[in-house]
Amino acid sequence: MPKELAVHTTDIPGLLVIDIPQHGDNRGWFKENWQREKMVAAGLPDFGPVQNNISFNATAGTTRGIHAEPWDKYVSVATGRIFGAWVDLRAGESFGKTVTVELGPDTAVFVPRGVGNSFQTLEDNTAYTYLVNDHWSADAQGEYSFLNLADETVAIDWPISLDQAELSEKDKNHPRLSEVEPLAPAPLLVVGANGQLGRELVKQLEAAGTPYIAATRAELDLARPDSWASAYRWRSLRGIINAAAYTAVDQAETPEGRADAWAANASGVTALARVADEAGIPLVHVSTDYVFDGSLPLGEEYAEDAPLAPLGVYGQSKAAGELAVRAVRRHYIVRTSWVMGEGKNFIEIMKSLAERGVNPTVVNDQYGRPTFTEDLAGAILHLVENNCEFGTYHVSNSGEVVTWADLAKTVFEATGHSADRVAPVTTAKYFAEVDNFAPRPNNSVLSLSKIIDSGFLPRNHIDALKLYFNKQI
Repeated sequence: MPKELAVHTTDIPGLLVIDIPQHGDNRGWFKENWQREKMVAAGLPDFGPVQNNISFNATAGTTRGIHAEPWDKYVSVATGRIFGAWVDLRAGESFGKTVTVELGPDTAVFVPRGVGNSFQTLEDNTAYTYLVNDHWSADAQGEYSFLNLADETVAIDWPISLDQAELSEKDKNHPRLSEVEPLAPAPLLVVGANGQLGRELVKQLEAAGTPYIAATRAELDLARPDSWASAYRWRSLRGIINAAAYTAVDQAETPEGRADAWAANASGVTALARVADEAGIPLVHVSTDYVFDGSLPLGEEYAEDAPLAPLGVYGQSKAAGELAVRAVRRHYIVRTSWVMGEGKNFIEIMKSLAERGVNPTVVNDQYGRPTFTEDLAGAILHLVENNCEFGTYHVSNSGEVVTWADLAKTVFEATGHSADRVAPVTTAKYFAEVDNFAPRPNNSVLSLSKIIDSGFLPRNHIDALKLYFNKQI
């Protein structure tokens, strides 16, 4: 009886052994060596191979490796048999861990990026095949790592002694494990790294020791895709977090602003989505409550699948960007509202007014919850690090729904000033004499149930504000 398709874990994290059904008769045999739909359903990563290579080995005892490469590999045998050995050369607790498996045509192995790969043929005329999810590039040479086949630490028990085997001179002279620099994980690309959210993402990535590339607007301007479409080895990235956007909501209502908003939030995001999907890497895209019209009755919250109905140019351009991102097979859309982070924000503006003796007029008919960038960045990295289900998530701080006027009063009290100095006003009255006024959603309350169900609980915004000021309120 042929094997049933099955995927098995090993002692090396991410290294998987696949049983492949092999059907034969008097004419020979047939197998589905790579069948994406069935194998992904069985537990194999959807790693997006782009190249298929074959290594033909004329004699038994041919030995190759140990090579760790900057891409994932799917290894199998077309004819003959091999003894395969894999050594984890990635930084972490499993560095140096070894797994060996004998492979015939009915077995395959998935090798994640950074795990050293080697094999020894056990029969003459063995055809060893492998799929990879990146094209070979001279630029990637610095991301390789090598280990000597005879390393005493990992002590691989080769069926045919290495002094009797066929080896290349290069493979004979690879370093011992003690000399190998562990491979760091593939980096995340943070787009918009100089914004409030981008700076917080970089801060948390650094604290976690997670490799990243910070791209400011000077390095990756969403509105100018031609300047960056070929600037990165996209397949060498772990994923992209897009924290950049055109956010001048009122300026977007002008002819120039409208063009700029669509260039960054729609056309630029479409280009970013295209490269992410072609590279087979996840794209995290930060969106906004402005994709809704805010007409939901007060007391109700917007669910992730609520219909898009933006009121102004900014919301329309962000909604268009969302639609482009939805076409990416591996994507997260993270909608948020009322973002507060390092630098100029509503809290800092109210604090400054309070300290300067200015009594502000603040709208009291727009409802929502603030989002501190610490929580927003934490939620984004939670989704990425835990391989959460792809799709759309809402993230704001939790707690009571408030108005902008309520929040202003809280800031005044937190800084030792009277909340009575804040004068509530309707949105219509506030903007009555303002040109290029962008319509705002009255109800910006986002349902948090999905992000909470994923295992991330945003802080209550009152608690977050206490920590922001580092004092009791």
